[in-house]
Amino acid sequence: MQQRKFLITGATGKTGVHTVNNLLAAGHAVRAMVRTEDERSAALRAAGAEVIVGDLLKHDDLIRAASGVSGAYLCYPVRPGFIQGTAYFADAARRAGLEVVVEMSQISAREDSKSNAARDHWIAERVLDWSGVPTVHIRPTFFSEWLVFPWVRDTIVKEGKIALPYGNGRHAPIAAEDQARFIAAVLTQPSGHIGKTYELCGPVQLDYHEIADRISQVIDRKITYSPDTLDGYREHLRNYDLPEFTIQHFIEVAIDYRNGVFEGVDDVIERITGKAPQTVEEFVRANRRVFGAGID
Repeated sequence: MQQRKFLITGATGKTGVHTVNNLLAAGHAVRAMVRTEDERSAALRAAGAEVIVGDLLKHDDLIRAASGVSGAYLCYPVRPGFIQGTAYFADAARRAGLEVVVEMSQISAREDSKSNAARDHWIAERVLDWSGVPTVHIRPTFFSEWLVFPWVRDTIVKEGKIALPYGNGRHAPIAAEDQARFIAAVLTQPSGHIGKTYELCGPVQLDYHEIADRISQVIDRKITYSPDTLDGYREHLRNYDLPEFTIQHFIEVAIDYRNGVFEGVDDVIERITGKAPQTVEEFVRANRRVFGAGID
């Protein structure tokens, strides 16, 4: 395979770091864009990536970042500004003549979403489509990593329960590592993917009673699902110094979750990468210490 150079934004994030490492392992050059220099960016540099500091809300930074690369991965956190950043990014990608852009969206992205972040993602998709930049959109369901975010993990570790206002909704958790393998595959072999939107789901659809049971089996400690109210969840989130924009998103996607928006399974990742994504049990086993358990 011909060596090419790829820009990875959000390079120290959940999907970004694995995408960088997949591309490097395949013999490609990687420009890893980060917000600040820290031990995570140092690790990427040590692995062989070119690390640049930049801001997705600064046009000049994106023009500099996109220069001389073949393709890019665009990933933006749950915060305001994604539409502006996407417009800047699209312009930079056009100037650089990128062959492919993989854009991280979300399964709840739609025109009439009540979540400001989800609606921003839907509009950002349209901006890239209108720009003419060769783009592939990915819309994952909830990451497996959702279970280890502090506002979920803390009640598991301290109280032995998952306290989310998700009712009897279901989804098939998908790990960032598996998504990254798909992202790297599409970046390096974009033929047949340009213009498509992929919903990315894990191999098994579960409700949170079932997820709690699977965590229990792996860490050998009883974990239960104790559904919270929306108001209780909102107050819980405020203990974690989260911006109101993020909290509003989490509340609205909780309602979406109850309404089945996050449901679904597929074989896209296995079909494209040749390897099935990990199950919840495999994810928890790999992260036992995060759940307050030792290593086998």
